[in-house]
Amino acid sequence: MDTIAGFGTDPLWVVLLKAVMIFLILVLLTLFNIWWERRVVARMQHRIGPNRNGPGGSLQSLADGAKLMFKEDLTPKNADKLVFTLAPILSVIPAFVAFSVIPFGPEVTIPFTDTQTQLQLTDMPVAVLFVMAVASIGIYGIVLGGWSSGSTYSLLGGLRSSAQMISYEVALGLALIAVFLYAGSLSTSEIVAAQDDLWFGLILLPSFVIYCISMVGEVNRAPFDLPEAEGELVGGFHTEYSSIKFALFFLAEYINMVTVSALAVTLFLGGWDAPFWIDEVWAGANEGYVPVIWFLGKVLVFIFFFIWLRGSLPRMRYDQFMDLGWKWLIPISLGWIVAVATLRLARLEGWFSSDNVPIIIGVVLVAFLVLFFFTGDGDSEDEVVAEAPAAVPGGFPTPPMPAGGAVRGAAAPLSFERSTPMSTVSGEDT
Repeated sequence: MDTIAGFGTDPLWVVLLKAVMIFLILVLLTLFNIWWERRVVARMQHRIGPNRNGPGGSLQSLADGAKLMFKEDLTPKNADKLVFTLAPILSVIPAFVAFSVIPFGPEVTIPFTDTQTQLQLTDMPVAVLFVMAVASIGIYGIVLGGWSSGSTYSLLGGLRSSAQMISYEVALGLALIAVFLYAGSLSTSEIVAAQDDLWFGLILLPSFVIYCISMVGEVNRAPFDLPEAEGELVGGFHTEYSSIKFALFFLAEYINMVTVSALAVTLFLGGWDAPFWIDEVWAGANEGYVPVIWFLGKVLVFIFFFIWLRGSLPRMRYDQFMDLGWKWLIPISLGWIVAVATLRLARLEGWFSSDNVPIIIGVVLVAFLVLFFFTGDGDSEDEVVAEAPAAVPGGFPTPPMPAGGAVRGAAAPLSFERSTPMSTVSGEDT
């Protein structure tokens, strides 16, 4: 496999230094994000939030982590002990590994040395596919954690979570194809360089929107936190976990949230490039360690987006959630990919010359007319009447579905008739 220029030549101590720094950044970001989420949601709900441990409650996350580490570690009697122990590790390791190809900045000189290196652990020609592949491994930790617990609720939560993550990985992956077409590369550093003039989030806005929706479902965050629906599945796949094992699942969730945010920044918002064309005014905006500030600032904007969704939207119903992924996001992504590929080919072949523009407009209008006049509406919802299924032998009969499908909105008020009138005055009931 070909290597990317500037990578693969670092001495071992530089590689280890980068790996340790990435680990520290992710752990510190997790502690900060937990505190920030609790404070922001408390403010949105007119509460105080953590404010005791440390200045402004900033050490509350650290105190919670220490509490989890010293809590008693319980293992269910019916659990598969080996898989039960390995599942949290299998979830948290891919979360760290996926960050190895995320660029934090340009080439810099390590302080107190003459060594120059990229602010990125490594890069490869298929770096984005590497992130997708590593993120997919985390699903095994979740489904195995639910299965190995020996609990029905945990098993259902694991299956639901794996189905959700696989479904939304499809839409998330399709949203990135348009970026590959425009950048001409799958390398994260080259994709950042391709956005030097204009961010892909602006010229590929539908892909950006689809990615933002899909990444929320991918990391099981509200309003898509259905694997942890406490009203249905107690706690989901980690119901039986406690102590440090539960903390690892918790850590993996928050690191995955940072990972998808960093990937969005890298692929759609110019990565570590200065926003709002600040580099046109300040020449040093994209030099040295300053771009790390821009990168982390953009990532925190996405983190706030996650927090804002959690404090604003209610949890979706599972069938609505799967319909959104399979019936809307994936078809729209496929149609957008075809449109982007056609436009790229048209630009390369020179189809947009003055002689061809009227022909292209005519073909588009004819296509719209065909879709408008020759696509049937099918049966209207008012004409569809669900038939009552037969009663199960030995069981209760299943009531028929309402005409036109499930009823949406508030339920109709209930009223009960009395056989005898009732007086509001004590002693006058007849």
